[in-house]
Amino acid sequence: MPGGINGVKIIFEECETAYATDRGVECYERLKGKNGGATLFQTLSTGATFALTEKAPVDKIPLITAGYGRSESQNGAVFTWNFPLLGTYWVGAEVAIQHIAKKLGGVANLKGKKIALVYHDSPYGKEPIPVLQELGKMHGFEVQLLPVAHPGVEQKATWLQIRQQKPDFVLLWGWGVMNSTALREAQSTGYPREKMMGIWWAGAEPDVKDVAEGAKGYSAMTLQHGAEPNSRVVKDVLDLVYAKGQGTGPKDEVGQVLYMRGLISAMLGVEGVRKAQERFGKGKVMTGEQVRWGLENLNLDQKTLDNMGFASVMRPVQTSCLDHMGSSWVRVHTWNGSKWEFTTPDWYQADEKLLRPTVMLASGKYAEEKKLKPRTPEECKL
Repeated sequence: MPGGINGVKIIFEECETAYATDRGVECYERLKGKNGGATLFQTLSTGATFALTEKAPVDKIPLITAGYGRSESQNGAVFTWNFPLLGTYWVGAEVAIQHIAKKLGGVANLKGKKIALVYHDSPYGKEPIPVLQELGKMHGFEVQLLPVAHPGVEQKATWLQIRQQKPDFVLLWGWGVMNSTALREAQSTGYPREKMMGIWWAGAEPDVKDVAEGAKGYSAMTLQHGAEPNSRVVKDVLDLVYAKGQGTGPKDEVGQVLYMRGLISAMLGVEGVRKAQERFGKGKVMTGEQVRWGLENLNLDQKTLDNMGFASVMRPVQTSCLDHMGSSWVRVHTWNGSKWEFTTPDWYQADEKLLRPTVMLASGKYAEEKKLKPRTPEECKL
């Protein structure tokens, strides 16, 4: 069996951006024309995604932003080169309220509650605000907004407000050191970790391991997967890569939450190229335009995922020209003091009936501002 994607070898490059938008843009500009031109780009930054959203259509390079980026870019009619595959922050916000409602014994019990959002003061942290405020109006709960300046090591004032205002729940939309700092502050102020819930970028091992027992009871949403050390794909990586001395990064991190996030993101890119080859020629190098078609026609059903080693790790993904997200399933896991455990076998699915109007309104506003003509379903067929 030939290596690569149907025999086409993969060339990839990485940049350390330190989560600085200007460095993310510089990386994109430096790499986009190398080796005949980039086939796709993964920004790993919501700020960089905002900055590159206008550049990608000019360069004809798809941006895969799995679980981050602009939530309204689900609408492929307007955001023709952005792919927020598997879920957006609006999906996360809506599922967080579903989970809290379940803990309270029903949606009706949200009325009169106070939910605080402790968020990274950046485009990423601000993403869930419109959906949370809309849900607050709908269900009668109050949303308290508590921004935290980057990098998030100074949160004394934030947690003093929480101690004074006594919110019923705290949602944590942090990144890096901000997350462990928040958990330590919660511990020192006596705020129950059982009433705290993070987005998926606040729900990995580095966020909790140094706090250990102090983070016990804290929950976070997962972008479908959690830590998956027993999955076949992880065993394959260990057997086929690490056993041959070809692994990069610490072996003990293989199968952890963030490792799985990267593995799934890479798989989605490869499958976008593979799908494009089905139409434009197996064994051929694909252009960005061709790969965009591939990403718009992904259909990873359960059998395909199982064959690739992702059984029980994630659910099927099916995109279209008008839906660049393809899936909105989320699970919740809880830190038990030493590892993440799925709190419940249940999967949550975001309420598309509720989110779709918000997506269409925001994407329509963007199209108006930028004087873009959204693609029609007929144009999508071309």
